[in-house]
Amino acid sequence: MVIKLNSKMILEKEFKKQMKGYNIDEVDQFLDIIMEDYDNFQRMIEELQAENQRLKRELDNATKRPQTTQYLGNTNFDILKRLSNLEKHVFGSKLYD
Repeated sequence: MVIKLNSKMILEKEFKKQMKGYNIDEVDQFLDIIMEDYDNFQRMIEELQAENQRLKRELDNATKRPQTTQYLGNTNFDILKRLSNLEKHVFGSKLYD
């Protein structure tokens, strides 16, 4: 995708004047709004590109790290199993009455 205009090109654009043409001041005011929008769009594009690069780096770093979620699941299961065994040992059959 190629962007053909920038705010400087819009500012410097000259139009031929004719007898029954548009109001020059209105055209200039409208072009000022367009230039401001182009500048805002350019800033937004740059910010989004920077965020995109940052997120790509974070994703790349996350995929390089060892995955610990599997271990946490086993650890949590083991803890729950130990607690259950401990409760059975301490309280015996009272838990199930």
